[in-house]
Amino acid sequence: MSDVARTAGVSVATVSKVVNGRYGVAQATVERVQQVIHELGYEADLGAQSLRSHRTNVLGILVAEFEPFSTELLKGASREVAGSGYQLLAYSSGDGEGAAIGWERRSLARLSGTLIDGAVIVTPTVVETKHGFHVVAVDPHTGPSGLPTVDSDNFAGAVLATNYLLSLGHRRIGHISGRPDLESARLREAGFRRAMADAGVAVDERLVRVGGFRIESAASTAAELLALPDRPTAIFAGNDLSAISTLDVARGAGLTVPDDLSVIGFDNVPESALVDPPLTTIRQPLQRMGAESLRLLIDLIAGVERDTHIRLPTELVVRASCRPLR
Repeated sequence: MSDVARTAGVSVATVSKVVNGRYGVAQATVERVQQVIHELGYEADLGAQSLRSHRTNVLGILVAEFEPFSTELLKGASREVAGSGYQLLAYSSGDGEGAAIGWERRSLARLSGTLIDGAVIVTPTVVETKHGFHVVAVDPHTGPSGLPTVDSDNFAGAVLATNYLLSLGHRRIGHISGRPDLESARLREAGFRRAMADAGVAVDERLVRVGGFRIESAASTAAELLALPDRPTAIFAGNDLSAISTLDVARGAGLTVPDDLSVIGFDNVPESALVDPPLTTIRQPLQRMGAESLRLLIDLIAGVERDTHIRLPTELVVRASCRPLR
């Protein structure tokens, strides 16, 4: 502020009045100070600002780590925040553990009160309804609760994926599931099992294994499945990262996708269209989920009464990683 005052040729008190919108400053002076602020890139200290007004006009989107899923959510949230009067702060827990229990509590403790007015938390491990300000959860571990929530229809998406493989003639279908503690992973496995049961096809439990939604753990799981004497002819992976990892493992085992193995994923992250072969997957509208979660948060802060659980539809995206069983 003293830099602005010196450059504009006014007192620090005058700059303070301009920054805080107080009366008593000539319009020409206001314009000169604002021009200097723009040229110097000056911003008010968020902590000090919140102490005065109890608002920062900044919303947080908190993630355990930045990976394709959360990155797509961020794209949608950043578009939604435009013109809202808020700014967006993307924050990672930074503990390097990804799924560490309680990461969102630590993140909220660091940011709440002085830096953000509310938060969107992506795949929180702990769902609580008392935070001192508004919080919206995207794809929480325990599913919908008292906390405002945005998710997609994971169960229906898994049914779509499994039915597509069944329609291609596959019966020995493997499933690489996600994290057991995540509600979306449980729903995807449940959808897989429902589709198999409805088709009258027994699930071979040796073909259902945990992949954890991560490239490294999914790779070892895929290797186990493909090393079986009667390996699956198709694999439904719990997310696209697991499916892409499966493609790599199959290639390393001398198998050709889709001639020797059909693979389908879930999410439709941008990488799914870029791999070889392009991945058939279930699209959940990730960017829309990010936008809807931010809009819900803004409405809650404004006191707008509305539905606090938003579930968005999923759909099949057919590419080149699946083919009829010969």
